[in-house]
Amino acid sequence: MTQSMTVDLVVPPARPVGEAFALALAAKDRDRLVSLLADHVDFEGLTPRRHWVAATSAEAVDEVILGHWLRPDDVVVELCSLTVGEVADTRRVGYRLAVRRDGKDYVLEQQAYYRADDQHVSWIRILCSGYRPIRTTFVDIPERHRDQHEQLQSGGRS
Repeated sequence: MTQSMTVDLVVPPARPVGEAFALALAAKDRDRLVSLLADHVDFEGLTPRRHWVAATSAEAVDEVILGHWLRPDDVVVELCSLTVGEVADTRRVGYRLAVRRDGKDYVLEQQAYYRADDQHVSWIRILCSGYRPIRTTFVDIPERHRDQHEQLQSGGRS
């Protein structure tokens, strides 16, 4: 006689669209960013020197987000913080990035208010702090040396 066993699989919930947007932005993942925005999106952004408008996901990503805000040679060193929330029927995601641009280290923060179904943002407004200089320099430790660095930071305790 054989016994059967029932296993309940727990599937983690999908990451909220706003959180996924912030993670894709930090990774400079063009395809993921485009996929998170509806093909026809009502996109507006405000940076310290300019008001940005786009009508399609490709335009928002290629011409604004990765065309001006995060240039190809910019290095996102870290996603420093990520917060999400809601204001009635509008969702909010806030994120802070540490970025190396032209050999200098900056921090920038954006607050995005958006409306979306479970997969695509159809309306979004982003407010950006602009690139703010950091007084200290980020240390970029190569992957092969990170364990050694962590050991030194902990005083040699494992």
